[in-house]
Amino acid sequence: MPAYAVLGAQWGDEGKGKIVDYLARDAQVVARFAGGNNAGHTVVTDDGKFSFHLIPCGVFWPQALNVIGNGVVVDPDVLLQEIDDLKEKGIDVSDRIVVSERAHLIMPYHVMIDELSEQARGSSKIGTTGKGIGPAYADKAARTGIRAADLLDIEALIPRLEGILEYTNAVITKIYGGEALEFDEVFDKCRGWSERMAKYIGPAEKIVNQALAAGENVLLEGAQGVLLDLDHGTYPFVTSSNPTIGGASVGAGVSPTHIEGITGVFKAYTTRVGSGPLPSELTDQTGETIRELAQEFGTTTGRPRRVGWFDAVAAKYSALINGYTSAVLTRLDVLDGFETVKICTHYVTEDGEVTDDFPGGVAALGKVRPVFEEMTGWDRPTASVRHYEDLPQAARNYVERLEELIGCPVDVISTGPHREETVSVRAMMRVVA
Repeated sequence: MPAYAVLGAQWGDEGKGKIVDYLARDAQVVARFAGGNNAGHTVVTDDGKFSFHLIPCGVFWPQALNVIGNGVVVDPDVLLQEIDDLKEKGIDVSDRIVVSERAHLIMPYHVMIDELSEQARGSSKIGTTGKGIGPAYADKAARTGIRAADLLDIEALIPRLEGILEYTNAVITKIYGGEALEFDEVFDKCRGWSERMAKYIGPAEKIVNQALAAGENVLLEGAQGVLLDLDHGTYPFVTSSNPTIGGASVGAGVSPTHIEGITGVFKAYTTRVGSGPLPSELTDQTGETIRELAQEFGTTTGRPRRVGWFDAVAAKYSALINGYTSAVLTRLDVLDGFETVKICTHYVTEDGEVTDDFPGGVAALGKVRPVFEEMTGWDRPTASVRHYEDLPQAARNYVERLEELIGCPVDVISTGPHREETVSVRAMMRVVA
């Protein structure tokens, strides 16, 4: 009854989509547990390049059931469009997707409030994607959310939606100066969702636990990164959910006792989208070179990502919070050809103290200075390498140093975007016949 969690171990955009797809060949269930369509997962197969925002990345393996867990906030328009796009490309997933009846829906007013509130912040913007994620989670906490199960009895939704919309329109018009939404327009959209989504909505938690009871492999797919976690990340420059291992248990309805492996996915360097401190950030030509080589632009937003050297202080904290049993290192090939590569191993605080602790306050983190360890680079390419012994010695030295600093073994190394451009150092999952 093993479950395996795959978490973004930095600030997101670590390449989790490829890794989940790579591991899903040995999984019977792939369950997304947090976030919404503010996440972007990219998978490259022989059939082309695919970008997902809600559908789990197990869709290309016919044996894998793809579950959208209760911890996810779902924009039905986005989900249905992704399903349609796959069908147009000859991939029918209509019988391999389950949306938890407990998953909350992103409503049109959530998107509107997200955009209006971000505009109202002015120069203090958080950097939200404007997809309605935060307001949807806020309504969930306020117990005024609409869940997928509500689409199964659409007439019973009418009085609830009337009350919710009366309050929400007051917020939109009186606080933000926006235009009120019409009830009929919103309800008609819900009715349309009901007609198309009903067949996908079900008891996802029961389904996942039945798979575990049958001894099948369940892959818990993370979104965003643990340093964007609402509790443990660089608050307030964070997402609205819990991309950490605790969120995996809550957001998929899985007991922690079922989780056998916890994998942190790290880039060989560091990136971040949006506002907030990034201690190892490179604002020089080196940073621009890495950005262009790696095409570091957001899958969801298209925004250029901020770039820095690998931050081992943040990585150590990430491992502390999540208890990684293994790590995955992606984008190693991006560093091919650099004469030297650097790792941030410590911070210098405002008081001059050298530390390897990750500050809990965003103000303190924003004032630290990075201390870099310099290592020899490699001039022989790692791109497309599939065996560890074929990596240049300097690249192996770099990987092994990161293992020491993170505190767990690197079991998989990605050397390119295609699923086959992968070095499997050690097996990460049991193979279930």
